[in-house]
Amino acid sequence: MRLEQAVETKTEGKIVIHPSAVIAGNVLLEEGVSIGPNCVVESGTSIGEGTTLIANVYIGKNVKIGRNNTLFPTCSIGCMPQILGLADETKTGTIEIGDNNCIREQVTIHPSMHKGGVTRIGSNNLLMVGVHIGHDCIIEDNIVMSNFSQISGHCKVEKGAWLSGMVVVHQFSTIGKWSYASGLSGINHDVPPYVIISGHYPPRVRGINKRGLARAGLNEEKQKKMFDAYKQLYRSKKPLLECAKELAAKKNLDENVREMVDAIIRSSQQRFGRYLEQFR
Repeated sequence: MRLEQAVETKTEGKIVIHPSAVIAGNVLLEEGVSIGPNCVVESGTSIGEGTTLIANVYIGKNVKIGRNNTLFPTCSIGCMPQILGLADETKTGTIEIGDNNCIREQVTIHPSMHKGGVTRIGSNNLLMVGVHIGHDCIIEDNIVMSNFSQISGHCKVEKGAWLSGMVVVHQFSTIGKWSYASGLSGINHDVPPYVIISGHYPPRVRGINKRGLARAGLNEEKQKKMFDAYKQLYRSKKPLLECAKELAAKKNLDENVREMVDAIIRSSQQRFGRYLEQFR
């Protein structure tokens, strides 16, 4: 039986709320929101037009959720960050979620550990079963995280990245745009844009993500430039950083190649190859 057809379901305007849902008094629900059985929505939260909480979904305090998202059963959005010694009364930050995200069963997303800080999830993302996104992360748009991928705190996942099953990402790591991480990868340093990475401690760049290039809208000419740059960077006998600096010095370098080269150089500035470490 569809939720809106249930006899006991409460309908307020075009907002549908199951009678078993528990919703705080100062929650903002926009038109078309549907809240299913046994969901809990804490105070200060806002939920945008057309978003559906199917059942048994927990939304913590001061979470901002955009439009047309679907949250599947047993999601937990906004519980206290997983930090040793953090007291129950500690003031933490918030979570902001964009539009058109599909957030599957058992996904957990934690707010910033800092009062006034934000964990941000963009739009048009698919977070599959059991995905964890730690505190203070930035997850951009058009990203796929497959089952049980685990993102530690303070990470950034850029537009179009695709993480296969059970990928784990170290704190402060950046996953570059339109890159691909194969299943069971353990990522402990930054991943440049547009590449395929696999393995663990350390993971290794294996090639260019041709499917990612297509998803990004790059034509054949631009794709060839990316493959040529990859060969110069990763098939040369020279050190990677030396090759990256040589490419960076070239005039009229393709903008996508430049993004990959700049990411490599930025990562090299930190001891462990994680650019975001400088913001600790």
